[in-house]
Amino acid sequence: MILKMKKYSFLVYHKQYIEFLEKIREIGVLHVIEKPEGIAENDELRDKMQLAARLKSAIKQLEKRTPKNATLAEINPSFSGLDVLVKIENALSEKDALEQKLQLAEKDRERMEVWGTFSHDRLEQLTDSGFVVKFYSCNLRKFDQEWEVKYNAFEIDTIGSQRYFITITRPDEVVDIDADSVKLSDKTAEELDVEIDKIRFAIENVKTELIQMSVADFNTLKSVQIDVMSDIDFSKVLLNTNAEAAEKVMLLGGYCPEESEEDLNTYLDDSGVYYEASVPTEEDKVPVKLKNNAFAKLYEMIGELYDIPNYHEIDLTPFFAPFYMLFFGLCLGDAGYGFLLVLVAIFARKKVKPALKPVLSLVTWLGSSTVIMGIVSGTFFGYNLLESKIAWIEKFKVIMLDPNQLFYTALILGVIQIMFGMILKAVGLVRRYGLSASLSTWGWILILLGGGVVYGLQTLSVLSPEITKWAFIGIGSVGGLLIFILNDIKRNPLINIGAGLWDTYNMATGLLGDVLSYIRLFALGISGAVMGFVFNDLAIRLSGDIPVISPLIMIIIMLIGHSINIFMSGLSAFVHPMRLTFVEFYKNSGFEGGGKKYKPFARYKEKESLF
Repeated sequence: MILKMKKYSFLVYHKQYIEFLEKIREIGVLHVIEKPEGIAENDELRDKMQLAARLKSAIKQLEKRTPKNATLAEINPSFSGLDVLVKIENALSEKDALEQKLQLAEKDRERMEVWGTFSHDRLEQLTDSGFVVKFYSCNLRKFDQEWEVKYNAFEIDTIGSQRYFITITRPDEVVDIDADSVKLSDKTAEELDVEIDKIRFAIENVKTELIQMSVADFNTLKSVQIDVMSDIDFSKVLLNTNAEAAEKVMLLGGYCPEESEEDLNTYLDDSGVYYEASVPTEEDKVPVKLKNNAFAKLYEMIGELYDIPNYHEIDLTPFFAPFYMLFFGLCLGDAGYGFLLVLVAIFARKKVKPALKPVLSLVTWLGSSTVIMGIVSGTFFGYNLLESKIAWIEKFKVIMLDPNQLFYTALILGVIQIMFGMILKAVGLVRRYGLSASLSTWGWILILLGGGVVYGLQTLSVLSPEITKWAFIGIGSVGGLLIFILNDIKRNPLINIGAGLWDTYNMATGLLGDVLSYIRLFALGISGAVMGFVFNDLAIRLSGDIPVISPLIMIIIMLIGHSINIFMSGLSAFVHPMRLTFVEFYKNSGFEGGGKKYKPFARYKEKESLF
């Protein structure tokens, strides 16, 4: 359900405006209307947003390093939050610089290890004495023994297919060999080992310092972030304000839910601020705040993956929620898998953050649906219950459906959801534009639903052929009149007939495809059951007949196989019902979307992350 909103307009004297905004923020129920052209960021706002990004990054780094069950220090008012930020950023920069230095030192050490221990001073003495020492490496097959005589080549080491050697020549000699020249580091491998140990020690010291900061400074930094984000919100409201009457009067607009307007109206009446409150029109882009029951609220996160409804249409969340749960169970279709999902969700719900609890509650509902639909389809961890000879299972076989029955069940569910969507579309059109705007949709509902009911009654021999004929004629006539003549009573009838023909073409080609899309519910359920059966069969066949070991092998194969099947089938069961909801159901229910979430101007509160 979408909460009803009131549109507010305020005229405030410029000297009272900041105080007015502070009070509005304290009340925290007004969604400020943004300028149609957007707000132009000024230098001050840009600086605040950059500071907010720095704070967010620093806080994220501290969160990674905060010890579990650590007691965080209280906010220290004597500390400057910005100084704390700079201190943390400097420590992080120092750590990054040290880690880069460590990588370079380790590469140098790896490069110098092959040359062993030597003295750079001795090399300089050789150079002073008129000798040139050069370092080379080449493939073992390319090494020419003549180099040993011609250039005084000395092998240092051979690693794999690579040979490392040096040449000792006079300065005027040209060394012409097919090998790669190696540039040495200023330090030997032993010296680099000492340097690497020092760098690692320095890194550990910085890490320890960051851990201490995560306990001592986290709350202080968090308070600075809250202040900065509040300043950003305040600045944005100021930029969305229109200055009138030579900037003496400030004009601001906003929306407030009707259920929350009492405190706002009380303040406005007491303060003497001039304001107007009105009901939004069809042209207004009103923010959306959803309010559903505990069950439907769990599915709002699924609806938001596509889009949220605009203010003027019906919120479809409570209407697609039962279908989605049913479709998920039909796609996963294994009672054992569903039972496992329920157990895991119930156990995990006690351990996770509050923000993740609704997700696990949703998993519990979806798992429960899977248990029920798994019993209906007769599948338990890949075992076909329809073929079971166990006595107590025989009692449940009366509610179990074979594959053919499941196929038709999927199609019937598709027809039901599509017809339900068309009814919602008609109701929505009546609410927004009046009965006349919905006549064509009601005409199609009459033909499809009425015709289906008459056909069903005739199949059951409730209606005679004569009555059936006249019932079809009556339904077709009334429906045709609504579709071809009265689809727009303000328009020329000939144009209406053309629009009706086009609508008929779209309905005939689209409706059949929409219904057939629901076959995926049957196909996914059957494929998951078959995969479960295959893994069970593999486990039995490959386990052998060795006592003790064979059961263990069988259990391992079944655990791996069913884990893969749960993941793949669970992913399909999540995605494909969503696809049916967003494409078939949303299309036939006339979903428009494009809504904007209600975000009141209030004190900044950080959303808790799911993980």
